[in-house]
Amino acid sequence: MELGSDIKKKLSLYCSIPNENVIEAIDVKNLYQIPINFYNQKIDEIVLKHFNMETKKIDIKDWLTLVDTVDNLKDEVEIALVGKYVELHDAYLSVVESLKHAGYKHKTKVTIKWVDAEGLECNTDLKEVFKNSSGIIVPGGFGSRGIEGKINAVKYARENNIPFFGICLGLQVAVIEFARNVCGLQDAYSTEFDEICEDPIIDLMMDQKSVVNMGGTMRLGNFKCTLRKGTLAYENYKQEVIIERHRHRYEFNNKYKELLESKGIVFSGINEESDLVEIIELPSHPHFIACQFHPEFKSRPTRSHPLFSSFVKSSMDYSKKKIGKKEKVRV
Repeated sequence: MELGSDIKKKLSLYCSIPNENVIEAIDVKNLYQIPINFYNQKIDEIVLKHFNMETKKIDIKDWLTLVDTVDNLKDEVEIALVGKYVELHDAYLSVVESLKHAGYKHKTKVTIKWVDAEGLECNTDLKEVFKNSSGIIVPGGFGSRGIEGKINAVKYARENNIPFFGICLGLQVAVIEFARNVCGLQDAYSTEFDEICEDPIIDLMMDQKSVVNMGGTMRLGNFKCTLRKGTLAYENYKQEVIIERHRHRYEFNNKYKELLESKGIVFSGINEESDLVEIIELPSHPHFIACQFHPEFKSRPTRSHPLFSSFVKSSMDYSKKKIGKKEKVRV
């Protein structure tokens, strides 16, 4: 409900501000409409004028297009997010918003199926769990709880050609699953969960092994990553060197690199300075990619991150194929 002129005058008087400085914040169905409403009330000019700063004409065309797109999404795709904090959706807010941003780019509504990783440890009917999902994403996290469930989800995505995207811990469980079920290393694991595991596919870097006081000593911030040409990662970014943000301590153990490569994994992104694996993918799979960094930190509503955009597009294609198969069965 809009404020009438009388209420605005009253607020102006009681708050000791000019009448034109009373800005309405009306409830909206589309969150992205709010900046447009403020812009229409010239809030930018009011603020700049108050601080004696120069006002400049701004172009809001892209934002107007975003609002129109979000208001008119017609298609829909379900993505299964497998994590152990799923009861607290805000724990994955940046990932969920990044998926939505990718959906906006492709004019599709992304709905999230929240899958508790712990529940997948004892649930053998994964076909039922993921029956309506057209993509599976395993985001970051810490600790051993739910790890086997995440590994089972990765295995299901890999074996059933469902688009998969792993982030940080998602990459680590992906290589653990591959090492166990493709390379035959049944004891493959991470030393984060078992310090004396026989095959530490994921391990601490040498400069981390002597760290006692853990606060602020993770691999944090921006790091360069060199992409291998001809890979899905290079196709997504369309450039050879990228910079992405990190927040983790454990890394892929390069001692197992040759073995995993011989079985089909491609290490498509490498931090050359420290020789650390940043991105892995499976060329034999329709869409199977995982990264050690956090691409969700760089996604924006009007500028979807390429890894999210590619994943959602592949999930949309998978969904269309499923619908096509169902229609053939009905005929």
